Amino acid sequence: MKSLLNPKTHFKISLSSLNFISSLAYVENPPYPQTENLKIPSVFDPFKFFSDYTTSINCTIRNTRILHAHLLRLHFLLSNVSISNSLLDCYCRSAAMEDALHLFDVIPQRNVISWNFMVSGYNRNSVYERSWGVFCRMHCSGFEPDEFTYGSVLSACAALRAPGLGKQVYSLATKNGFFSNDYVRSGMIDLFAKNGSFEDALRVFCDVSCRNVVIWNAVISGAVRNGENRVALEIFRQMCCGFVLPSNFTFSSVLTACAALEEIGIGKSVQGWVIKCGAEDVFVGTAIVDLYAKCGKMNEAVKEFFGMPTRNVVSWTAIISGFVSKEDSISAVKFFREMRRMGEEINKFTVTSILTACAKPSMSEEANQIHSLILKSGLYLAPVVGSALINAYSKIGAVDLSEMVFRETETVKDPGTWAAMISSYAQNQNPGRATRVFQRMLQEGVLPDKFSTSSVLSIIDFLVAGRQIHSYILKVGLVTDSSVGSSLSTMYSKCDSLEESYKAFQQIREKDSVSWASMIAGFSEHGFADQALQLYREMPYKEIKPDQMILAAILNACSASRSLLIGKEIHGHALRAGVGRDVVVGGAIVNMYSKCTALELARRVFDMLPQKDEVACSSLVSGYAQNGCIEEALLLFNYMLTADLTIDSFTISSILGVIAVVNNPSCGTQMHAHITKIGLNSDVSVDSSLVRMYSKCGSIEDCRKSFDQIENPDLICWTAMIASYAQHGKGADALRGYELLREKGIKPDSVTFVAVLSACSHNGLVEEAYFYFNSMASDYGIKPGYHHYACMVDVLGRSGRLKEAERFIINMPIEPNGIIWGTLLAACVIHRDVELGKLTAKRIMDLEPCDANTYVSISNMCADLGLWEEVAQVRNQMRRNFMKKEPGWSLM
Repeated sequence: MKSLLNPKTHFKISLSSLNFISSLAYVENPPYPQTENLKIPSVFDPFKFFSDYTTSINCTIRNTRILHAHLLRLHFLLSNVSISNSLLDCYCRSAAMEDALHLFDVIPQRNVISWNFMVSGYNRNSVYERSWGVFCRMHCSGFEPDEFTYGSVLSACAALRAPGLGKQVYSLATKNGFFSNDYVRSGMIDLFAKNGSFEDALRVFCDVSCRNVVIWNAVISGAVRNGENRVALEIFRQMCCGFVLPSNFTFSSVLTACAALEEIGIGKSVQGWVIKCGAEDVFVGTAIVDLYAKCGKMNEAVKEFFGMPTRNVVSWTAIISGFVSKEDSISAVKFFREMRRMGEEINKFTVTSILTACAKPSMSEEANQIHSLILKSGLYLAPVVGSALINAYSKIGAVDLSEMVFRETETVKDPGTWAAMISSYAQNQNPGRATRVFQRMLQEGVLPDKFSTSSVLSIIDFLVAGRQIHSYILKVGLVTDSSVGSSLSTMYSKCDSLEESYKAFQQIREKDSVSWASMIAGFSEHGFADQALQLYREMPYKEIKPDQMILAAILNACSASRSLLIGKEIHGHALRAGVGRDVVVGGAIVNMYSKCTALELARRVFDMLPQKDEVACSSLVSGYAQNGCIEEALLLFNYMLTADLTIDSFTISSILGVIAVVNNPSCGTQMHAHITKIGLNSDVSVDSSLVRMYSKCGSIEDCRKSFDQIENPDLICWTAMIASYAQHGKGADALRGYELLREKGIKPDSVTFVAVLSACSHNGLVEEAYFYFNSMASDYGIKPGYHHYACMVDVLGRSGRLKEAERFIINMPIEPNGIIWGTLLAACVIHRDVELGKLTAKRIMDLEPCDANTYVSISNMCADLGLWEEVAQVRNQMRRNFMKKEPGWSLM
């Protein structure tokens, strides 16, 4: 009561004047015992009475009003300002601020304590605007505030997020001599920290040295609140060196900083100090549990949790959240059930944590049970709970239930709930509904935040719609936000507008690692590996330290450009950064070495990975398959099966390619059965690989059956089927497949035309070949490449029209390469045209002087015609040029 009553004044009131005391029998459960043999003291101490009353459960509005009536009847309020102030405090503690204001207005001689009660009362009841209003009224009335007034009004400014008002108050306090007052300074530090101005808070802290633990606590907790956890630990170190004894609040803040930084070593040191000081209460104990949970030490977290003498809802939520972060949903649900069994109340944070644990298809029943509990507990209308429910059902795959929750909560008009629904549609690949929900937000006056905007941008792949949302982002000023800017850049990249993507990236004011990784990935995916590398080189100048995402993105750029040397440099960067054995980065390194055909290095990195995931295995399998390491590819695939790793479509396609090379239809049939078993038989890329595999194994019927089972074949599947018909001499079927492709509205690409021209070549369809060759440019705007010209030369050559083939090559708009001349040479060998063969061979030797196959072909042709002198000359020339024919090989 020291701050409430003037300690210099003490009243003793005679019982003869207190005939109102008997009337207190009407008060519910009076604050002193009522017995038949009550011994009434000779004097009544009002200060002890109010002190006991305000701290008891009997301090209610009704009882305070009865007490007020008695005091009015005895005229104590008008004659004694201390009793008036005490009654004022009773009203404030009873949350009866209107009654408190009426009493305050009739106190004839208000003092600073009266004003303090009103300011702190409004603060206690979260009516911060009125608290500020009372302070302004006090200032205008000429009353000089004291340290408690300044401290309380600074708390109100912090809650109102009004640092400007707080600065005015602090200036006034400094002017009135409270510059070094600890109560005022702690309020100002708290104000700045809560409003994101930690540098100002630190400046206030450093202005005057002090040994008050409250000041140190304020700046440490402020640093933690603003994410300046390293600064918090440094201030704590200075606090200890300055011989200021930490309190329980200090320990909980410092442990929170250690948890955020995952500094388990420092955290254990602090825990040892806590044990030594005997300072462990429920808050410190919870912070210790949270420390171990955030550092992934769940066994220690559980041990500390069960060692706590008392636990609250925050303690339970911390241990549940720890299991959720470790993706141990079973343990999270187990602890939640134990929490309910012990009768501990849940809050919205507990519910959101357990919903995250249940957000998987295998736990749909538990998610439904949690939903029922939410309805029962009354937490349903909390926006964060509604958002968590929508997100959980989305990840389960029950979008209809997400929509149901959204319909029941959309009246709240919370942007987070709308963002969760948009994200739900985005996760389930439904861009139409995601865009419509975003439009409804605007129509209903709900201002989309950065989360909803980022979610809708992540699903848009239509440039016009993306530009419209970009216009909105510019209008509301979200374009400089890092998450929105990254999503915008990624959207333009997906829409093949790389220039606009880079412009969006440049407009981001504070680029984070996601922004850099997205832009580097965008350059890499569009074939601009050099620009991706240049962007990566700019990062040190921007003081950006590459993280796992950025390193993975730049390694993918090295893979795309086959830049082995630069890839090794990035590998070195990853090792120096301590993430060389990270799952994501390690997989990207393996992929880079595999794509650069450095399979020994890829295998060495793979073997050193502590955790081999699907990406690393799949990359190495693909590398082995593409480089003809058939046995290694099959052995690694067998390892994936025994290790129970998820087999994706990319791995399956690589293995099917290996089976096609070894021409083992039995193994292919087994793989087909496994594909059906794991549910990848509806994947288009797998289906097209199956078609190619059966084709290479010589089973055109199985090839056709696999194609017929594809529900919606894409261009790749159609092209694979056309090529299969072409390779098996079924030109008519191949051309019929091409016409069906066109009827389906699928636009052929250059690879499709290679397959069509190949079909014409194998079946001697010269006129049809000319028609399709001309159709490429005229109908689809596809510029013929070397493979198309080679197919046309092959068509003419197989038909014996060698001179026409020669003229076709000479009239080509691009310079013919060795492949095209080699195709004509092969035709010359077949048709025994020695003269043209020699001319063609000379062309090839000029282009590729070290190609032994050319010499062998012309030698064999001369031998067939009995021109042995010519044969000897060719063989001698090969020996002079140190060329040797590579021996053929067979799997038979």
